Amino acid sequence: MNRREFSLTLGSMALGSFALAQEKKPNLRLAVKYGMIRPGNTPLEKLQLAKKLGFEGVEVNSPSPLNRLEAKKAAEATGVKIHGVIDSVHWQDTLSHPEAAVREKGLKALLGAIDDAKFFGSDTVLLVPGVVNDQVTYEQCYERSVAEVKKALPAAEKAGVKICIETVWNNFITKPEQLISYIDEFKSPYVAAYFDCSNMIKYGVSSAEWIRRLGKRMVKFDFKGYSKAKSWCPIGEGDEDWPEVLKALGEIGYDGWATSEVAGGGEKELADIAARMKRVLAL
Repeated sequence: MNRREFSLTLGSMALGSFALAQEKKPNLRLAVKYGMIRPGNTPLEKLQLAKKLGFEGVEVNSPSPLNRLEAKKAAEATGVKIHGVIDSVHWQDTLSHPEAAVREKGLKALLGAIDDAKFFGSDTVLLVPGVVNDQVTYEQCYERSVAEVKKALPAAEKAGVKICIETVWNNFITKPEQLISYIDEFKSPYVAAYFDCSNMIKYGVSSAEWIRRLGKRMVKFDFKGYSKAKSWCPIGEGDEDWPEVLKALGEIGYDGWATSEVAGGGEKELADIAARMKRVLAL
């Protein structure tokens, strides 16, 4: 190989590396929890404000006093997608509870959330699967919640809705391998991971490492701002290593929603949240 050919080869390699780097950039769409938008406004007014500030989607609670038809029409009118539904009773009527009657109520709520997701055209239901406490061991939480989620799987599959297990401070799943084991237990594409980039910082494994380990199991993520020194803080002022998070998201080929979960407010507060989200996500 002569000098000219060598130079051309190096140039091709450099271009290839650049193209690869470009391919690895995650495709992110901004969203907020619906409840973050100041109460008092109609669904249409809320989603119009969300759209004005650059949010492409929201997540709604189930059950909730929200008028489903009104919200669906507002989403269609504004183009702001209701991308997910949150099981809002999973902390109260836990799927890991010692009493079968309570677990039954929790299952009913999960099935209701799946139905709401189907109605809105959402593709996920966020679920905290259980809580480990003085009455419930880790093993009991695992076994009981798996059994209940399996009962909801046929409905999820029929609706085309994924049940997404969120990482929270429930003393249950605190390590990537635990979430991987839990999700793989179902052997179903309709159980996946909803990773909170802020919640897990205190447990010692970086958000980026969680993302890399979860890989394609992770279909959505949300975040706040968490600092080991300051506890909860505004987005961008915590211990999250956002450049590394973005790198990890690119490596797993993430293409989806990035949803903030903080105290909301009116236009001023939400505009600040949008600006912070765009800054940390390099948008």
